[in-house]
Amino acid sequence: MNLVVLAASGRTGLALARQALRRGHTVTAIARDPGRITLDHPNLRKVAGDAIDPASIAAVVGADSVVLSGLGTEVAGILSDGAKAVVAAGPRRIIWLGAYGTGASAEAAGEGAAVLAKFLGDRISDKIAADNAVLAAGGTVFHAGVLTDDPESPRRRTVGLDAAPPFDLGATVSRETVAAAMLDEAENPRFPGVVALPLAG
Repeated sequence: MNLVVLAASGRTGLALARQALRRGHTVTAIARDPGRITLDHPNLRKVAGDAIDPASIAAVVGADSVVLSGLGTEVAGILSDGAKAVVAAGPRRIIWLGAYGTGASAEAAGEGAAVLAKFLGDRISDKIAADNAVLAAGGTVFHAGVLTDDPESPRRRTVGLDAAPPFDLGATVSRETVAAAMLDEAENPRFPGVVALPLAG
């Protein structure tokens, strides 16, 4: 497949690109500074682009593209602007990374969602707006818990909101596990237009 990885210089973006190349896909990796993408491969193309610059996204994303986003930010507004830019570019599919306990998964997360809302502050509405834009376009949004840099879990699984566990700050999931789940969805769509949860076990 021809995959486009947004925010490819970040830790989750690098995991997505690395695993996609390992699976035999062709990857276009987008980052504001492509020099920070610490991967080299014959099937990898590094491209300068900014999530808040729709023209730079449209120049890379086409109708046959499957976009996987590892975009994360501490600044409110960037996620929703990035989601709108990706949707406007008209890719075949979008697989977006969000946060468990926000928006569509807040009810499933239970009381823990309130803790997350206090932690995220004004960024929570930005996350929800980004998720909603992707979902409205038929994309899949992965709501992950607390992320770590541990290896991929051998017991990993992906579930829908109907099987979501209560939110637990101690229940972490590695970026490698999340990346594997997102790539599974790219290869074999199971959750189009809805929220899915990547779990370590």
